[in-house]
Amino acid sequence: MTSRRETDFDGVRLHVVTGKGGTGKSTVAAALALALASTGKTVLLCEVEGRQGIAQMFDVPPLPYEERRVASGPDDGPDVYALAIDPESALLEYLSMYYRLGRAGKALDRFGVIDFATTIAPGVRDVLLTGKVYEAVNRNKRGKNSREYDAVVLDAPPTGRIAQFLNVNSELAGLAKMGPIRSQADTVMTLLRSKRTAVHLVTVLEDMPVQETADGIEELRKAGLPVGGVVVNLVRSKELDDTARDRALAGELPRDKIVEGLEHAGVKPTKTLVDGLLAEARGHAERRELEDEQRKRITELDVPTYELPRLPDGMDLGGLYELAADLREQGMA
Repeated sequence: MTSRRETDFDGVRLHVVTGKGGTGKSTVAAALALALASTGKTVLLCEVEGRQGIAQMFDVPPLPYEERRVASGPDDGPDVYALAIDPESALLEYLSMYYRLGRAGKALDRFGVIDFATTIAPGVRDVLLTGKVYEAVNRNKRGKNSREYDAVVLDAPPTGRIAQFLNVNSELAGLAKMGPIRSQADTVMTLLRSKRTAVHLVTVLEDMPVQETADGIEELRKAGLPVGGVVVNLVRSKELDDTARDRALAGELPRDKIVEGLEHAGVKPTKTLVDGLLAEARGHAERRELEDEQRKRITELDVPTYELPRLPDGMDLGGLYELAADLREQGMA
């Protein structure tokens, strides 16, 4: 097991990961859980969108409403557990814990009352989802079947809904001004607004995701929610250095050098081939220029930033461990 050292988020117990659809937020959440495990922490990875994304990434059966071990941390670190939280199961658990309804709660489920309640009152739904996360973060070991976690990673809803999802007491303002649900919402907010929580945003180097990340950070700060870092995902390798990029954009790459290189490799340097290579180089340079502009915008957000590469062989469990190592090396975990 690797040794513990200072990171950018020491003291954080709850890592909330959000991002625009298509940026790979679920992948980043899973990699962060593995990275945290590699530091000697037992980690719970939660999802709340009902997509069973965790099960797919870790190649395990669909997750029930039960904490299941899905992986060991890198370097033989502690285990990563996972939990798929759905509002119906969370409400049944809530009714059982606080009202001792037991079978009566399950009867309500059969009659569709729970689904009705969480549909007409989405604020209640979010209180139940975040309430389960709160319980996992603050859990004290009770008996042999109760597990304490050093860190919890939440694969949260997309950036466009994250402030609303986390700001649960505001969502309940017109629905429940008192009572146990309101009390739970207020309790959850003490965690979500504390230094024990960090909300990380995932983006790619494109205009719309970067703009949504900037907007998300502004909304989180207005709601008093703690912004963590920005993870730039799916970063392409730099095939050209800065000088070669500028020459490619200006159409000044040395054609004779390309011909010479092809001949050295035993490839016939036809005009069509050389023209195609020059066009490819220019296209790559133009893409690099656009990406560098987006990277500059991200830097101006003034939050810790991390980059993860686009893996050439696609994403599998081995790839997750690679990304976890990258996050750890950059100081995120």
